[in-house]
This record gives sequence, C-alpha cells and structure tokens, in this order.
Amino acid sequence: MQRMTVHSFGGAAALALSLLFATCATAPVQRTYPVPTADELLAALRARQTAVHSLNLETRTTSWLGGQRVRGTVQMLVEREGNLRFEAEVSLQGTVAALAVCDGNFVFVDHQKKIFRLGPATPSDVASLIRIPLPAQAVAAILLGDVFLPEGSKGLDVGWDRGADVLHLQAPDGDELWVSLHRPAPLVAAWDVVAVAGRPAFARARWRVSYEDLEHIDGRSFPALVRFAEPGRDFDDGVEIKVRDRIVNPAFPADAFLLAPPPGYLPQKAGE
Repeated sequence: MQRMTVHSFGGAAALALSLLFATCATAPVQRTYPVPTADELLAALRARQTAVHSLNLETRTTSWLGGQRVRGTVQMLVEREGNLRFEAEVSLQGTVAALAVCDGNFVFVDHQKKIFRLGPATPSDVASLIRIPLPAQAVAAILLGDVFLPEGSKGLDVGWDRGADVLHLQAPDGDELWVSLHRPAPLVAAWDVVAVAGRPAFARARWRVSYEDLEHIDGRSFPALVRFAEPGRDFDDGVEIKVRDRIVNPAFPADAFLLAPPPGYLPQKAGE
C-alpha cells in the first residue's frame, strides 16, 4: 500500500493546505452567547461549590517528595471546608506517606523515616505530600475542580482568552484570582472551570492550575487531569494529578480525617 504524504499532492496543493492549517490555528474563537457579567460568573461558581462539596479520588500523582520527583498512587478524601486525607503508595515500596488535615490542624506520617509530624495546617505543611503550597481550603477546591473563594470576594471584570471567559476576582485581603470558565453550549446553565490563576497581594508571579480532560457528571464538569504550577514555574515542574476513579459527594465517617501515630514513630512538632 502506498503511503500518502503532503508531497503527493503537488507543490501548489501542499502550499494551500499549509496556509489552511495556519489560518485555522490562528483564527480567534468567538463567543456564541452574550458577554456574561462578573456577577453572573461569580454566581455560577457559587452554585457549583454548593452542588459539589466532597470527593473520594483514586489518582496517579506526580509531585516532589523529599527533594525528589516521585510518581505514585494517591488516595484522596476531600471536603470543601479544607479537610483532606492523602495516602501515597509507590511501586515496590507500598504506602510511603500519609497526610491529613482536619479543622485547621495537620498530621503527616512518613513511613520510611518513621516520623509523625503534627501542627497547624500552614500552606507549607499542607504541601508536605503533594506540593501545592496553598491553604487547605484552596487545595481542597483545586481537587474539587474549581477555586476557593474567600467570603467577601468580588468580581472586578470579565476577559476572554482562548475560548474561555476569564473572571477576575479580588479577595478582601487583596489577593487576586483569575478563573477561566467555558460554556459547553449557549443554553447550558452550568459552566466548566478550565483554569485558575492566583496572585497573593503584593506578589508578582501567579500560581496556576489547569483542568483538562473534563468529564460531566450530573451536569457538572470534573477534570480527569489537574496540573498545578507554583509562581514562576512551568507545569512540567509542578504537580500532575490523573484521576483514575471518582466518587462525588460521598458521606465520610467522623474519623475519616484523623490519623493516629503508629507505634514507635518519632513525634515532631511542625517546623522542627
């Protein structure tokens, strides 16, 4: 069987085809609906947050652990309020670490070093297992597929970038957020969150989140792939979370986010 290449069409046809591809690649995507207001997009975000309050995830996660790039299976329990539980397994080693955040306090268990660390859930401590150095509520919102909106956040304006409306928000403490939302169809009420960026007050660079391979469950979109980049870093140097299995809005037992110290483990206070 003869293989067909661009050269088989002749020089003129190949040039025309190249120009067509170039035109398609650069053609701007236009809205197929009226420009939404900031209040409309903010209301859509709030509605999604009310509808999606918890997740049970099985993931294949790539992150940094102990200064090394590590890929492994991570089981995740997530509640909108900022309660988290991660259990990490690495090939040929089994469970290597666990982290839990409950009511503003965190516990980290390192099974390799036999260390049990606990203290207030600061962003750096929350990032002990999966390197997303943000407050626990912000990490929970990222895993839930949207963004943490502090009470009193207000919409400033709406932009347009690569086929998505970009809602620019400001929190009461001066932090700024940019939330990219895509409307699947003109008459669909629920919007898909496809990206988020955040910049703390007085900072220059933004942290970024990309939500990819969206799946729709009961009218809401959930990413099969979540990518996180720290300020000034690329996605390739950040965290990649591939969702293998997902249970939406499970009811967790009361002790789901509590971790007890294993026998013989050395307890440490956070910061030591």
